[in-house]
Amino acid sequence: MEPIDAKPDPEILLQLVTMKMPFGRFKDRVLCNLPVSYLEWFQRKGFPPGKLGVLLETMYVIKLNGLDHLLEPLKKKNRI
Repeated sequence: MEPIDAKPDPEILLQLVTMKMPFGRFKDRVLCNLPVSYLEWFQRKGFPPGKLGVLLETMYVIKLNGLDHLLEPLKKKNRI
């Protein structure tokens, strides 16, 4: 069995603070600024397929576990 790499993927974290929601009620809002209630809705209904779904689910897990502080340096660097 391959060991699991527990380090956060910097590319995914960077996308969370730069990519905007492409549709819906919160269209054009940066993913890291989506309200947790919206992410909870996706968790119940199903995350979209592909990259967006992975990013939204990652953001959900980050917020669920109180790990928002991991994004702060990237948000400051990208002026979010």
